[in-house]
Amino acid sequence: MKFSDFPIAVIKENVEYTVKEITNVIKKYGPRESASDNCFAAEKHLKKELDQFCDETRFEEYDIAPKAFLHFTKTISVAIILVVVVGLALALAGVLTYTVAHVIVAVTAAVSLFITVMEFLLYKQFCDVLYKKKKGHNLVAVRKPKGEVKKRFVISGHIDAAYEWRHLYYAKGKYPFFGITVAGSVGTALISIIIAIINVIASFTDMGAFGEFMLNYSYYFHILTAVFLATLYPFINFKLIAPGANDNLTGTYAAVCALRMMDMAGVEFENTELVAMITDGEEAGLRGSKAFAKDHLEEYTSDEVETAVLCCDTLTDYDFINVYSKDMTNTVNNDKEFSDLVLDSAKEVGIENAKLANLFFGASDAAAFSQAGIKATCLAAMDPTPADYYHNRRDNYDRLVPKSIEACYKIIIASILNFDENGTKKN
Repeated sequence: MKFSDFPIAVIKENVEYTVKEITNVIKKYGPRESASDNCFAAEKHLKKELDQFCDETRFEEYDIAPKAFLHFTKTISVAIILVVVVGLALALAGVLTYTVAHVIVAVTAAVSLFITVMEFLLYKQFCDVLYKKKKGHNLVAVRKPKGEVKKRFVISGHIDAAYEWRHLYYAKGKYPFFGITVAGSVGTALISIIIAIINVIASFTDMGAFGEFMLNYSYYFHILTAVFLATLYPFINFKLIAPGANDNLTGTYAAVCALRMMDMAGVEFENTELVAMITDGEEAGLRGSKAFAKDHLEEYTSDEVETAVLCCDTLTDYDFINVYSKDMTNTVNNDKEFSDLVLDSAKEVGIENAKLANLFFGASDAAAFSQAGIKATCLAAMDPTPADYYHNRRDNYDRLVPKSIEACYKIIIASILNFDENGTKKN
């Protein structure tokens, strides 16, 4: 089947269904912290829907520490502020030399930056061992083909919602305020390390007037570092969970409705298996997708069945419909051929503004699959500046954009049909 033969009325009905269902989920199940009872209850609700048009549905359980991913922001803030203030007090009292105080600050800053890189840049499960584990659940639904499985198309969306990022809420998404806090904290910490190194060198080497200045006054720069870290401390509000209407119930229902639309249109593939995968734990550092990729690595990388995973995340801002071929703050390459297929499908259905893009801050579930060697890419539609609803209480059902959901559903349907015909290879 070509997309031109697919009934548009089915897509429009599913857009209406999506808006109604997202509203219902938010009202009925409340805040969906990663691995929470609310999150699992919402997944059970989805399973009942998927049972109606899928051959198989199941939950897959894994261990997760929900706060491990972002709680480091508070830990490193307190640690750096404490060593700067205590170090200054002890140096002024003559208990420590300024050089020793410099070294203590530098070591603390270096460890803090290392944790930041491991957790927030590389999304490693570095701090998880320090936190209490809970049970997370991924929901998997399968529509089998009529014949032997030779291809597998997976549509994925995460159901958990984010802790509120206070700075984005109060700044209404304006990037400079958000960027100054994050970049300023990282930047001043780096400079503190450099200044400490220079101070140590100056204590052993005659560097003239510059060395005297560094020995006598450079410690006071660390106060600026402490000030920036003081603004970072309240950044994450662990007491408030965003409603997550757009991020990412839109992606969740994209996965559900992809299979629902095929069922409503009477589409049955000969050799292509369709899978809807609802992950938990994306907002906790891609924990759900990492667990799924690990458990299904052999199956999803087999030469016998070409598998591609389309992760859908925040289908909201029409002017920013992107296929993210680079992910995880530009450190991970998603599959180029599959990304091109999705982009070509967007053009086919008339979404001319869609383009390949780089995810310059943060990551999507697609990165977890790509890191594991599974063919994946991400379809998203969000203003990257970022949007004023991103990770805060504004992300509610009144901010849904049916036009954008419809456009992305068309892209998803066309991508599935094109993949069924040719896989990820171009004609």
